[in-house]
Amino acid sequence: MLVKDLPRRERPRERLMESGAAALADRELLAVLLGSGFRGTSAMDLAAQVIAHCGDLDGLARSEPHRLLAVPGVGPAKAARVAAAFHLVRRAEAEPEPARVTSTADLALVTAPLLRGHSHERLVVVVCDVRGAVLRRTVLTEGGADHTTVPVREIITTVLTAGGAAFGIAHNHPSGSLHPSDADLQATSRLMEAAETVGLRFLDHLIVTDSLWRRIES
Repeated sequence: MLVKDLPRRERPRERLMESGAAALADRELLAVLLGSGFRGTSAMDLAAQVIAHCGDLDGLARSEPHRLLAVPGVGPAKAARVAAAFHLVRRAEAEPEPARVTSTADLALVTAPLLRGHSHERLVVVVCDVRGAVLRRTVLTEGGADHTTVPVREIITTVLTAGGAAFGIAHNHPSGSLHPSDADLQATSRLMEAAETVGLRFLDHLIVTDSLWRRIES
C-alpha cells in the first residue's frame, strides 16, 4: 500500500507533525526523508530496503551517498538528502560545549541542546564550580506542552549534591513564546532567595525556544 493510500493518522509526515519525531519508527523517519517511493513501492517500503541494505541504522548513518544509490529507487537526490541529514547530526554532536559558564549566552549554549525540538516543557539545571566550570547538566523535570514545575528544594539539593558553587536553570517554551509567565517570575525570585540562604550563586533563569532565548528578570 502506498503512503498516500494510508489513513491520514497513519502517514509518517502527518504523524511527525502531530505527535513529534519520537513517535515514529526508524523506517517511518527515513520515509519522511526519502519523500517518495518508486514504481508501486511505498516510501516506507523503500526506507525498510535502504536500512536492510546498510545493515542497521548505524550503518545507514555512516553510509556515503554512492552506497545508497545501489538500492533500486534511490537516486542522487534521495541519497544526498539522507546523507546530508545524518551529517548534520554528526556536526551538531561535535559542537563543543563551553568549558565554563561565564555569561548568560554560555548558559543558553549549554542548555539549548536539551530543550530545543521538544513538544513538552523541560527544566534543565546547570551546576558550576566557583570558576564557572560545568560540573553537571541535567533535565530535572518534564511537564506538559505549556508548563513544567520548578522544584526549588530539589534544584538546590541537586547543586549541593554535585558540589557546586553556582547554578543556572533554563526551560523551553514549545509554543515559541519568549514571554515569561507569572509562575516563571515567581520561581526566579524564589530561587534567588533560596540560593542566597545556602550560600550559592544563582546565575540566570532562561526561556529557550527552537531559535531564540531570553533571560528572565526577577
